Amino acid sequence: MIVLAWIPVTLGLDQGATLLQQHLLGVMTWILLAVLLRRENTLVRTQTLVVIVFATLVEYTFSPWLEVYTYRFDNVPAFVPPGHGLVYLAALCMGRSTFFRSHARALVIATVIGGGLYALWGVSGLAPRPDVLGLFWYGCLLGFLAFGRSRLLYVGAFFVVTYLEWIGTWMGTWAWQPHDPTGLVSMGNPPSGAAGGYGWFDLMAISVAPLLVQLPGRFRSRRREDAQEVAVEQAVGRNRVSADHR
Repeated sequence: MIVLAWIPVTLGLDQGATLLQQHLLGVMTWILLAVLLRRENTLVRTQTLVVIVFATLVEYTFSPWLEVYTYRFDNVPAFVPPGHGLVYLAALCMGRSTFFRSHARALVIATVIGGGLYALWGVSGLAPRPDVLGLFWYGCLLGFLAFGRSRLLYVGAFFVVTYLEWIGTWMGTWAWQPHDPTGLVSMGNPPSGAAGGYGWFDLMAISVAPLLVQLPGRFRSRRREDAQEVAVEQAVGRNRVSADHR
């Protein structure tokens, strides 16, 4: 897939990039996202926008401010916000593919088992450092798979986000701190269950986007109702005037 190829290319170019070059990578990522979204319907475009907005707020909160993880320039690179949109699109495309639909049960089971083994490895003492956050996020992933309306979307996210986190931390594009800001929760680099944390972005997309898509229609309907009420009031007023003249 284009997105899976774009991730290592962008992160590789960022390794020695200046801040200006990083901004150019951001522009290129926005262009790629726009090209891919041209083929999608309004709902998917809105879902992607919701993910970008929500994820960007999270990025600025947990990276420059709380420093849960940090980037090379202690900023949020320009390619990260549109990158979240690309990650969502990749997971969505996987989830609605013929292969995923034909092997849905097997893929869900593989995600549960693979994610579980990865999370247990993070707290077993075999990992380079303890990873309690990864185990917690794996629990979130199980919840999404059990109760979510789009299970295959979360399966796709598991593959894409795990792939992204492995490459990003290996290349040094970002690094996770050993503990959360409270100092109580240990974190791997990357956390094993990162896809479970990302699942909250997906949940926001599929929950909020349909409401946003319906807003214009509701607004137009409301305007028509208001216009009809005004027309009725005007007609009643004219009838009253005519009656008064008689």
